[in-house]
Amino acid sequence: MTLDLPELPFPLRPYGPDGRWSYADGVLTGVAGSRQDRFVPPTGESLESVSDAPRLLGAPDGDFQLIARVSVGFRGAFDAGVLYVHVGERAWAKLCLEYSPDVPTVCTVVTRGHSDDCNSFTVEGDSVWFRVSRTGRAFAFHASLDGERWTFVRLFTLGDEEETGSALVGFLAQAPTGEGCTVTYDHLEFRPAWPADLRDGS
Repeated sequence: MTLDLPELPFPLRPYGPDGRWSYADGVLTGVAGSRQDRFVPPTGESLESVSDAPRLLGAPDGDFQLIARVSVGFRGAFDAGVLYVHVGERAWAKLCLEYSPDVPTVCTVVTRGHSDDCNSFTVEGDSVWFRVSRTGRAFAFHASLDGERWTFVRLFTLGDEEETGSALVGFLAQAPTGEGCTVTYDHLEFRPAWPADLRDGS
């Protein structure tokens, strides 16, 4: 099964648990089930309950920016709506609007074998704009409160240029500790270019 969105030049395919993905009137919706997450603990904890979450991914060509406003129906700690980058089973990254643990927070996870975890800033309400960009082997994460002025969050790589050139990019919903949550993505936009400046707000 694939899902074609008019805003994106590549089809999307579901991965992991059933996310009940749907699209209507410019809004993409996904649902995380109970205790679904994607995280490889650096502390070596068991992965049984935190190994997978619903993802909807596609493969863009070349340099790009993927933009969406993410809204989360928070119900439990660490519920999140995510823009996600996947290079391999232990090489992937998340840009999350997460209830962390009791206030909406922009946070990131970059996994190279094991995951790190970094909170950036808190937001009011249940929505924020996200942007993930790629050029060559580099990825960048940005967040925005209005979709106009962007805050630089993170710059990283997940492998060499050949590996990252075939990366899958898209959407993830998670509910690591709770009974599940619904995530929506709207104002979707794709730009076939790297941002002109990562740190000037553009």
